[in-house]
Amino acid sequence: MTRTSLSKLNFEMVFTPNDVDPSGYPPIRDKSDYPILASAIIADVDVFITGDKDFLTLDVESPEILTISQFAAKYM
Repeated sequence: MTRTSLSKLNFEMVFTPNDVDPSGYPPIRDKSDYPILASAIIADVDVFITGDKDFLTLDVESPEILTISQFAAKYM
């Protein structure tokens, strides 16, 4: 199996809105995380990689939310 560096993977930068109406998104403990969650959902990203436990507990169909180690184990 060939090891791939994360820096060599394709990625996109997406816009993060400043103001987000939380009622359109799953509830999350830290209200300041709503713009980040909205960015991932609006941009329709495939995978959202995070170490923030608040995101990891969300029950969303898309995007797939993983830690870096989960991502590496699954996709690298």
